Amino acid sequence: MKSVDDFRLKLGEHELVPLIIGGMGVDISTAELALEAARLGGVGHLSDAMLPTVTDRLLHTNFVRTKLRQYKSNVANADKSTVQFDLEQIAESTRLHVSRAMEAKRGTGMIFVNCMEKLTMNAPRETLRVRLHGALSAGIDGITLSAGLHLGSFALMEDHPRFRDAKLGIIVSSLRALQIFLRKNAKLNRLPDYIVIEGPLAGGHLGFGMDWNKYDLREICKEIYLYLRAENLEIPIIPAGGIFTGSDAVSFLEMGAAAVQVATRFTVTRECGLPEKIVQEYFKANEEDIEVNMISPTGYPMRMLKKSPAIGAGIRPNCEAYGYLLDGNGNCAYITAYNREVAAHPNARKISVMDKTCLCTAMRNFDCWTCGHNTYRLKDTTRRLADGTYQMLTAEHVFKDYQFSTDNRISLPNVHPQ
Repeated sequence: MKSVDDFRLKLGEHELVPLIIGGMGVDISTAELALEAARLGGVGHLSDAMLPTVTDRLLHTNFVRTKLRQYKSNVANADKSTVQFDLEQIAESTRLHVSRAMEAKRGTGMIFVNCMEKLTMNAPRETLRVRLHGALSAGIDGITLSAGLHLGSFALMEDHPRFRDAKLGIIVSSLRALQIFLRKNAKLNRLPDYIVIEGPLAGGHLGFGMDWNKYDLREICKEIYLYLRAENLEIPIIPAGGIFTGSDAVSFLEMGAAAVQVATRFTVTRECGLPEKIVQEYFKANEEDIEVNMISPTGYPMRMLKKSPAIGAGIRPNCEAYGYLLDGNGNCAYITAYNREVAAHPNARKISVMDKTCLCTAMRNFDCWTCGHNTYRLKDTTRRLADGTYQMLTAEHVFKDYQFSTDNRISLPNVHPQ
């Protein structure tokens, strides 16, 4: 019986363990987690979500304070169109975060950055270009384009000297999305180096409607694989979403996948950015504690734990400090929902907004507990301790369990000393 280690992912001259840790939110995909994946011969992702905020926390920069000071007089104003990010500060925060990881990288693996198109930041094209160029200039090995169709993202990088050197990939959830992307970028004569096919069981934002449970990752992969073969396009495909064991991964590798992308099992590792108290909520979760809802201002369905403090929170929009989801006109669906509730309850000391959430503040505070469908199985991957909590894992343990396990077995960690 084969294990993941019997296969290899080939990206140009690189030969890798075919295991990619997917990008997870605001400082959940930490540099430490990505570095472990690279050290072990696979691929790790940094997330470029809210990097000015992240670098303030990690490196003691002052990007958020500077922006808030500039726009403080606008806090009570419902019109956020004037609230703009300083492009030089976006570039600097990206450079600091990415270069820190790349300078520390060891081993034969690679580090990519996950870049979300839906971080529109009140200037979608300009801020996206700065983020992409910043990551490339800081030496990132590759960029995975996520949370959007990214029809113009390759063109935004075309003038960068590393445009044809770095590995560039796209996340899609359907053949149609891939076809649109390829048609749009055909004139650039630059194919993606890999395609991540994210299925309906993935964590966080989903590339499906609320009918997500009608779709199947294997069927989507087969459809895309047949299309690529018919078009004579040799682009590695990488399934993602719901791949919980090494045997799950092998089943995709045997059907022609070049690698698999996984994330859920790494949320409960010490290298992940989730605070340990929240990790215990992930361990404790049962299947009925997980939901897919529409509270994200992006308009995408999002999978999370029902206990997420972000659900129903009625905090005042904090766009002057954050504002990562403001569209090109300074609008956000949460601002609209918040103002509606304020108008409906003028004398309330505290309001609740159930249909949307302030995703920027919630993510910054680790209050939006996004998760994969199989999160309820995490308790079966570790040991329950005498005090009733669950033993946290290391990224190396989880990575090697995927890499070497067979027969759907999951290796439990050594007993943690009390």
